[in-house]
Amino acid sequence: MPLVKFDLIEGRDEKSLKNLLDASHRAIVKSFGVPERDRYQIVHQHPAHELIIEDTGLNFERSKNLVIVSVTSKQRSNEQKQNFYALLVQELGESCGIEPNDIMISIVTNGDADWSFGLGEAQFLTGKL
Repeated sequence: MPLVKFDLIEGRDEKSLKNLLDASHRAIVKSFGVPERDRYQIVHQHPAHELIIEDTGLNFERSKNLVIVSVTSKQRSNEQKQNFYALLVQELGESCGIEPNDIMISIVTNGDADWSFGLGEAQFLTGKL
């Protein structure tokens, strides 16, 4: 936990996807302090015409390397979130050659009762986590 979803324009090869996922996980571990094996990632690839991601008036261009990162997580501090944004952009730039203007991030928060990692239990509520 957190659960991280990536929406991308299709066409990346397996090695590129692994680099992207590994770089993203490094940013999560560093900024949120989660254990190394606390890794839940899902990739969705789309034809280019299925992703319209503009700039909200910020006047930058997006390329075919666009990455939309959606994080569902327990509450994190504003400092942790801002640290994550910066680390993720750094990691994706250094490891994957993705430009900062091609990275959009959204974090949705929830609570302990909103997670079951299996077995039909809410492990945060039962004390197993």
